[in-house]
Amino acid sequence: MRTRIISLVVIAFSAISCNQAQTVTKNAEGKGEELSAFFVNTQGDTIYRVIKDEDDWRTELGKMEYDVLRNAATERPFTGDLLENKAIGTYICAACKLPLFESDTKFDSHCGWPSYFQAIDPTHIIEKEDTAYGMVRVELLCARCGGHLGHVFNDGPPPTGLRYCINSASLDFEKKED
Repeated sequence: MRTRIISLVVIAFSAISCNQAQTVTKNAEGKGEELSAFFVNTQGDTIYRVIKDEDDWRTELGKMEYDVLRNAATERPFTGDLLENKAIGTYICAACKLPLFESDTKFDSHCGWPSYFQAIDPTHIIEKEDTAYGMVRVELLCARCGGHLGHVFNDGPPPTGLRYCINSASLDFEKKED
């Protein structure tokens, strides 16, 4: 009996310790994905993931922000409050405040959503195949909170040739101080 208890304790401890650096989060389709509890960006900074239950996200985000970030909805084109923003600063995730894009990478793609040719740091965005609606696209998720941002396309301007097509509802803007 004593051996059995010790064995169970060892197994339980092993299971906990082996998984402590990983967490399961739900992607935009509600499927569980295993992600590490943190990642290191290209500057060597450790970025810890933001994990919350859906009730917390519902409370903290507005209806449109919740629908876009947590349910992969898309705001109607030409309706987002950041589409025409020309101020100098940084676009951050509306849910977790992770910096995503700089204003000097924004361009007018005439598609109805804010567009950027480069992310502030490639590790801040997760790219995932999206086969919804009979199309094959690349969905963009915030690497810190898993929130749906938009999609990336290969029809952007130089120097990258990319168009990060992002929902305004998934972003906040931090204006650069003069």
